[in-house]
Amino acid sequence: MLPSIDPNLTTADTIVLKNLLQDINEPEKITEHDDKTTIGLLTGLNDGTSDTFEPTVVASWDLKDIRLPGSICKGLLLPYIAWAQEVVRRPTDVIFLTHILLYLVTAVPSAVYLFHSFSWLHGIFHWLMIGYYCGSFTLMLHNHIHNNGVLAKNAAWFDQSWPYILEPLMGHTWHSYYYHHVKHHHVENNGPDDLSSTIRYQRDDPLHFLMYLARFLFLIWIELPLYFLRKRKLGLALRAALAEYASYLALYLLTRYNFRAALFVLLLPFVQMRIGMMVGNWGQHALVDELEPDSDFRSSITLIDVPSNRFCFNDGYHTSHHLNPRRHWRDHPVSFVKAKGQYRNGRALVFRNIDYIMMTITLLRKDYNHLAACLVPMGEQIGMSQQELADMLRTKTRRFSEEDIQRKFPKPRAYPKP
Repeated sequence: MLPSIDPNLTTADTIVLKNLLQDINEPEKITEHDDKTTIGLLTGLNDGTSDTFEPTVVASWDLKDIRLPGSICKGLLLPYIAWAQEVVRRPTDVIFLTHILLYLVTAVPSAVYLFHSFSWLHGIFHWLMIGYYCGSFTLMLHNHIHNNGVLAKNAAWFDQSWPYILEPLMGHTWHSYYYHHVKHHHVENNGPDDLSSTIRYQRDDPLHFLMYLARFLFLIWIELPLYFLRKRKLGLALRAALAEYASYLALYLLTRYNFRAALFVLLLPFVQMRIGMMVGNWGQHALVDELEPDSDFRSSITLIDVPSNRFCFNDGYHTSHHLNPRRHWRDHPVSFVKAKGQYRNGRALVFRNIDYIMMTITLLRKDYNHLAACLVPMGEQIGMSQQELADMLRTKTRRFSEEDIQRKFPKPRAYPKP
């Protein structure tokens, strides 16, 4: 009997998980035909010419699950979708425009009014609203920085403008995510020179996590420009430093102008975002294989869960993202199934019903039995007992010594031209 499947998963996640659970339930009957059927279903969801094509309009529901009166659907929803598909870069991505407009008509006026007429109740409400928004916003921005935008060419000016307005309100400094994530993290890939690498830490130790977090919070402003200088990328060093320090200057000036408003509009979201990003990155890269730590399959994980994939643009498919950082977010599920044999042979780790935040918390609690219960076994993992899976996962959090690093990361990564 197959385990139950969360009804709140996206359509694509449900299809992928059913495929994986079928492999577990009948490993001797795994056939190429079953995967082809699954790939066909997933491909149809993304193919604008298919009868099963479905754009993503909002995060909370798939389009087929949106229940509106017929007059509203015909008079408002369908015309909006048709217009939005002319504005976004791919017809699947109506949700990008939905989110951009949502943030511009709620977060921006709220922030402006707080500086005009502050109240504590409004300030707290605004901060909670941003806390709700910031995860989805960050992963939309993630798509933007990897693909130089998310909107069509006829909206290029708008596509390049909205990040400048919204980044500070959501806790980001201007362009810092681009320089740290695209030009640094994906180059180093959690290796020894990655400033956010987890390999030098015992990844189920709360003290080590606090050290990791503190380093990013207090030193990234100087470490990232110095990293680019060490890599002989003077232009990137200067641009990264200028963007970060200009953001700090803006924070300082606005704090001087109205401290209480700036506290809730800028400072608290800034601290919240920086902590959140490191909690998430720890969860993404805490389970690193002790034998092949430089393998994309063995240094990152895949999550099939609601928060990561429904609300954060398939961020759960982190291994797929590292295999191809420019892969479109809607293509991750079908790419995963197409490469399932590579994941299986690469001893990749796939989990369900747990997000990156809870992954970090669970690891710091050393609750490997819970992680084992969330694991979706593949390949040789199928048939292992829960205790055997827990013991296996425990080996993936051990700290690498400098001697280990010298042996297992023998060659520095080539730095691509910007």
